[in-house]
Amino acid sequence: MKYESQKIAYAYFATALGLFAIQVIGGLLAGWVYVSPNTLSELVPFNTIRMLHTNSLIVWLLLGFFGAAYFLIPEEAEREIHSPMLAYVQLAILVVGTLGVVVTYLFNPFEGHWLLGKEGREFIEQPKWVKAGIVVAALIFLYNVSMTSLKGRKTAITNILLLGLWGLALLFLFSFYNPHNLSLDKMYWWYVVHLWVEGVWELIMASILAYLMLKLTGVDREVVEKWLYVIVAAALFSGILGTGHHYYWIGTPGYWQWIGSIFSSLEVIPFFAMMAFAFVMVWKGRRDHPNKAALLWSLGTATLAFFGAGVWGFLHTLHGVNYYTHGTQITAAHGHLAFFGAYVALNLAIISYAMPILKGRDPYNQVLNMASFWMMAGGMTFMTFVLTFAGTVQTHLQRVMGIDYMSVQDDITIFYWMRFGSGVVVVLGALLFIYAIFVPRKEIIEPNDRSVAAETPAE
Repeated sequence: MKYESQKIAYAYFATALGLFAIQVIGGLLAGWVYVSPNTLSELVPFNTIRMLHTNSLIVWLLLGFFGAAYFLIPEEAEREIHSPMLAYVQLAILVVGTLGVVVTYLFNPFEGHWLLGKEGREFIEQPKWVKAGIVVAALIFLYNVSMTSLKGRKTAITNILLLGLWGLALLFLFSFYNPHNLSLDKMYWWYVVHLWVEGVWELIMASILAYLMLKLTGVDREVVEKWLYVIVAAALFSGILGTGHHYYWIGTPGYWQWIGSIFSSLEVIPFFAMMAFAFVMVWKGRRDHPNKAALLWSLGTATLAFFGAGVWGFLHTLHGVNYYTHGTQITAAHGHLAFFGAYVALNLAIISYAMPILKGRDPYNQVLNMASFWMMAGGMTFMTFVLTFAGTVQTHLQRVMGIDYMSVQDDITIFYWMRFGSGVVVVLGALLFIYAIFVPRKEIIEPNDRSVAAETPAE
């Protein structure tokens, strides 16, 4: 570790992994409700479980992004973080807000209150006081990292990362605007939801992946930066007007069907470019880095993001197809693999790389770490195929043949059982990852090797 303030990232990564465990366990519980609908229906209804599952996902991914920024910006800027104390204050605000959200969702003590009660907008259900806290935390973060970057070395990686993080914070402000007209509400709602995950988050993803490729492969910075600029240009060109694929059926003008179809079809390009970038960097790389687990996660995130966000997104993005498929299990298939591939795996990649450095020791338990990758990636891939088949059957029976919703749900129960089984594998993989990151491996040293081991310094 070159800079003392990089230790800030440890607190963010540890908190993020705790929420990660809660998120996947919540997802498993939601999957069980699909096969046993009355489970906890009186105590914790399904809509609450789903809110906790999706909101904990968003919060832990953001914590991972913040931790990644606090880890890589000092190295890129060649100076310490402007104010470590502000970074810990920011984390405390986010943790308090998260606890407030959990209490509000579970017990709903302030139902209907304009400031303290939860809102009814998917993914941004947080009470206004929590949203205000998020804005304060974001302002603290942006001030901290921007001052660090402005006073230090400027690189393409930090420039793109800061552009993505500033965009993330500014677009979140639309969550405060809730017009009475439902069509307008949905238009502005997608400014947050779509332009995060298919806009500014892609910039954050590209910059963190570029940093990992730089460190793990030893490829020249100039080569990495050229790839980065191409990826970011493609992401912004396709992603901004690609928002139109959410505007097909919400009461907006018909031209959005063409704009959305054309530009969202192009959203495959930046994800393909990221996958090509990762593999070309490894192919050209001159460095045999000891952290094989971080390299596996880096290649995995580029590959799974291409299939989850790119291919599975394209499957139902054309308006002629989406007319039948929107809101079915095909959407769930795309959403699960896209989020896992693009952002979950990315955070686990930077955590796999950074944690050994933050703890001042060689990467250990790499076999378990890599096993956790194959468990989570395999489980999520199987879940995606299962949900795709479920959605295809659902689309035909419900949207083409006109069979009622509940009857169709009974017909596709077998797919929900398989989805639950794959969820068990994902949860076990997540817990194995956390174990591999935090629990030291017991070294077995033969008696005649003790002197050699004692003389060999840790890297």
